[in-house]
Amino acid sequence: MNAATIRQPGKTGVSITDLLVRYGVLAMALVLTVYFIAVIPNFGSFGTIASIFQAQAVAAIAALGMTLAAIVGDLDLSVGATAGLSVTVAAMVMIRFNLTGVTAVICCLLAGLIVGCLNAVLIVFLKIPELLATLGVMFTVQGLKKWLVDGQTLTTGMTLPNGEKMPGKFDSSFSAIDGNKLFGIPISVVVFIVIAIVMWIFLERTRFGRIFYAVGGNPEAARLAGARVNRFRFAAYAISGVLASVAGIILASRLRQGDVTAGDSVLLDAVAMTLIGFAVLGARKPNVLGTVVGAIFIGVLLQGLTQSGLSYFTQDLIKGVVLLLSLILSFSLSKKKTK
Repeated sequence: MNAATIRQPGKTGVSITDLLVRYGVLAMALVLTVYFIAVIPNFGSFGTIASIFQAQAVAAIAALGMTLAAIVGDLDLSVGATAGLSVTVAAMVMIRFNLTGVTAVICCLLAGLIVGCLNAVLIVFLKIPELLATLGVMFTVQGLKKWLVDGQTLTTGMTLPNGEKMPGKFDSSFSAIDGNKLFGIPISVVVFIVIAIVMWIFLERTRFGRIFYAVGGNPEAARLAGARVNRFRFAAYAISGVLASVAGIILASRLRQGDVTAGDSVLLDAVAMTLIGFAVLGARKPNVLGTVVGAIFIGVLLQGLTQSGLSYFTQDLIKGVVLLLSLILSFSLSKKKTK
């Protein structure tokens, strides 16, 4: 008898490996949460929970876009740069050109859509491998967002080297996106929750969602079944770009300035959330529920470590270890289970 299997006469055995694969990430998240609640005062309060969601909303929304791109192909490495571009665009629209917050939102969404479509053209029509294409777009967008502002952070009232003074400021309605609350919940968190619910329903409960999964799983079979594979792949990367720009809008609302380094950390957090999602309930594939759980898991971990007084580089180390454990649960152990 396998020592890792518990069997009873007449009943199917329950493998410990199977339990680890399916519930390992959830168990780690639960243990960490209980520990932090026990040792940190008010960690389980509504205010702390809202703070965790608010802190992770930017990367989590970008991760949801990355999840959709991963479903049809591979990880979209340009999401962090696209979020940063939205911060720059928002600052230029409101601070440099003195336009409204609504105009800034529209311009940011258009910028994200353009980046997403660029990724799609390179991948779908020019047949460049997904990771290479999105990596190239990432570097291009990072350079673009700095070139637009001459490498400077745009702030209210600043004067450029050529003597031009910035006439505008961040619109109060735009700043409210991350600054105000709805029924005690930050608006940015509400946006994240709504996007997550809509994406989950679309991907898990509609025919089009199932086609997205089919395109990613076996493009040729999906094509033979009548799916327009290129259209679905194009749509996935375009939507990923738009969601990255939404993340950037929230980040710009939080910063209230055009920080040229904004969005640099979004990519790594989004990748971690998406990959941790592979291990949730043994999915072994990108999925919205897993990405949301990954975002909450990382949020709880970082909030707890921060309140415990650990340095940021120690937090990065622990976050990396958690990601590696999740990948082991998702791939190595699940392969052993199927043997």
